[in-house]
Parts: sequence; C-alpha cells; structure tokens
Amino acid sequence: MVTSPEQPKVPIARIAAASLVGTTIEFFDFFIFGTAAALVFNKLFFPALSPLIGTLAAFATFGVAFVARPLGALIFGHFGDRIGRKQMLVTSLLMMGLGTVLVGALPTYEQVGMLAPILLVLCRLLQGLALGGEWGGAVLMAVEHAPKGKRAFYGSWPQVGVPFGLVLATAMFFFVKQLSDEAMQSWGWRIPFLLSAVLVLTGLYIRLKIEDSPAFVALKINNQEERFPAAVVFRKAWKGVILGALAVAAANIPFYMATVFALTYGADDGIGKNSILGAVCIASLIQMATIPYAGILCDRFGRRPLLLIGSAATVLLAFPFFWLIDTHHPLAILLALILALPICHSLTYAPQASFIPEIFPTRLRYSGAGIAYTLGGLVFSAPVPFVAAALFDSFDAAWPLSLYIALGGVLTFFAVAVSRETVNDDIDWSERPDERNESVQLESAPGEYRLTGGV
Repeated sequence: MVTSPEQPKVPIARIAAASLVGTTIEFFDFFIFGTAAALVFNKLFFPALSPLIGTLAAFATFGVAFVARPLGALIFGHFGDRIGRKQMLVTSLLMMGLGTVLVGALPTYEQVGMLAPILLVLCRLLQGLALGGEWGGAVLMAVEHAPKGKRAFYGSWPQVGVPFGLVLATAMFFFVKQLSDEAMQSWGWRIPFLLSAVLVLTGLYIRLKIEDSPAFVALKINNQEERFPAAVVFRKAWKGVILGALAVAAANIPFYMATVFALTYGADDGIGKNSILGAVCIASLIQMATIPYAGILCDRFGRRPLLLIGSAATVLLAFPFFWLIDTHHPLAILLALILALPICHSLTYAPQASFIPEIFPTRLRYSGAGIAYTLGGLVFSAPVPFVAAALFDSFDAAWPLSLYIALGGVLTFFAVAVSRETVNDDIDWSERPDERNESVQLESAPGEYRLTGGV
C-alpha cells in the first residue's frame, strides 16, 4: 500500500494563508448580511410588517442559510472525499461570492413587491450551500497538511477568518453608516456586498496555488475513496456526528448573540448601534490573536481540556455579559464583548477545527466534519437571533437570554466529557492502533467503516 507523502508539496504557511483568506472572505460575506439584516433589511424588504415582525423576518432570512448549510456539507463533502479538497474550496468561494454580489444588486420591496424578499432568500440559500462546504474543506486542508503536534494550531487559522471577516464587515458598515439615512437606505447598504467581489478574486488567486493534502493524495493512490461517503457517515459514524454537532453549541449561541442580536438588544435598550459595532470590532481584533493561541494550547494540553474550560466559562459568564451591557457604559460594553469573543468563544471555537475532523477517518472526513459542523450550526446558530428577539420581547429582560447562552455551554461540556482525546492520533488513519480491541474499528475495505463505541 502506498502511504502519504512525508512532506507536503506546498509550504504549510501558504496552506494556512489559503485557509485563512478563504474563510475571511466567506465570513465577511456572511456577516455583512447579518449586519444588514439587523440594520436595514426589515425596512427595505419587509416594510409591510410591524417593526418587530419585520426584524424577526429579516433574522429568519439570515437563518435560511443555516438550513442550506447541511445540504452544502453533503454535496461538497461527497465530492471533497472523492475528487479532492482543493476543487471544492474553489467552488465554494465562487458560489459564496456570487450570492453576496447578487444581494447587493437586488431590487427592494418598494420596487418589485414580494419578489424582493423571495430573491433575497434565494441568494441566502446560495450563500448557505457554499458556506456548508467551506468550513470542512478549509480546516481539512490546514489540519491534514499540518506538521505533527501542530494540527490544532494550523487548524485554528481558518477559524481566525471568522473574527477577521467580522472586523472587515463591521468596519465597512461603520463607514457606510456615516452616510445620511436617505443615502444608506437608497444605495449605501449595497456597497459592502458589491465590494466583496474584490475579495473573492483575491481569495481565488491564492487558493488556485495550493494542492490537496498528503492524506487525501494517498487515499486516491490507494483507491480507498468511498462511493457514497455521506451515507457511510450516517450509517456508521452517526455518534461522531452528534457529538461534533453538540460540541459547537458553546461557541455558536453566545457568538451570534454577541455579534448579531446585540445590535438589536442595544438599540432597544437605548444604546447606540455604533457603540456595539465598535466594541464588536475591537473584541474581534483581539480574538484574531487569541484563537491561534488557543490552538497552541490545544496541541500542548489536548482538545478536551480547552473545550471543557471554555464551556464552563461560557456558563459562568452568561449573566455578567448582559449585566455589563446594561450599564450603558462604553468600557463595560467593550469588556462584555471581550469576555464573549476573545475569551469564551476562542476557547470553544479554536479546538473545533481539530476536534471535529479528528473524529473521522480520511475517506469520510470532509463529509463527516462538514455534516457535524453544519448540523450544529443549524441547531445552535440559525435560531439564535430569532429566539433571542422573541425571548426579549416576551420577558423584557435579559435573564432568559443568559439562560440560553448557558444552555449552549452545558451541552458542549457534556458532549466533550463523554468524548475521547484525539491529540495523539495520526491524522491519516483507518484504524486507531490504541483502539483496535476497544471502541473504534475500521475495516480495510471502503464502505465498511464501523464505529462500535465511544468517539
């Protein structure tokens, strides 16, 4: 049997850069939609509804992408496990860019009536399909190329694209918001969406210069590809999918609470949106450093300790987060966002890029990791702005929101507590040597993957 090449053909720094730039662009596109949903979409696409229902409808449109993401993970995972990671990364980037640019060119409700929100939803579905394939491919390229003992560190670089993309999106909308209300409602909101085309071309140039990972190249040489990898994942690795999905709860719920719903919460509580946007931007800049540092800690101490600590911190800080925002003091608001993003979110988000892919063998990894991650996004990300807005309207208090955040921390803590540590596993595996007689067994023939015990 042919084994993986000992050294990747492409320098690992270039792989990390390609993963970073791609997810930065993807999440820039993603967050400008979320910001626009909070700021202008209720008026431009749902003006016939009441302010509350219009805001909920705009957030529901934001959540549509999360419904499409698992389907995107299935499609991109299938071809990513069969023909290669690189091709899928390029395709996902082009699809996300197209969906975003089209949003910037859409007519509004005033111009075409109900056709406007329908087109908005279709663009959002296209974005969701692309993002469903983006994360799995980006982290796999980084993790599968990484030197031994540095998988979590290099895997964290695609994760850095999230705060980086958020910074770009927030900064862009901050400057756009300096326009008059009339200009903002008329054409100003379109600028971030249209300018994303420049970022897409840049990311495409970088990604075309990378190659598939040694682990996948060896898989192709040995003809070990699964015919229907996603089907094998659901039949044989469903336990890993569930644990992987639960593992994202502690990161996703507070993250979307802090970066999407906080804009509406602050405005309803008498806090200027620029104050929230500025705090989010500063906290995200700090997080660009804390995510890779959390990756280093993951390689040193393991994935489980970081995830367990981060989940516990999320529970403990759920109530102080809103207490600080409710002071209306700019420094207290900034402290709240720093606790939420550079600390809690980094501790729970950085380990995901190594923890989730390491659950699955090479021939199922793109499908398995993508399905687990996007399923977690569907359950623990998509409903957050909608549920949070409904809870706040019903109770007119922040404590239900804090309980919602704490629930995410508890779910992830439980999932990680019953999982196994993978820090010492080889990334190119079909049967873990230390578990041949214990919990995980993999048959040598494609299609015969058996998960018989704990992950």
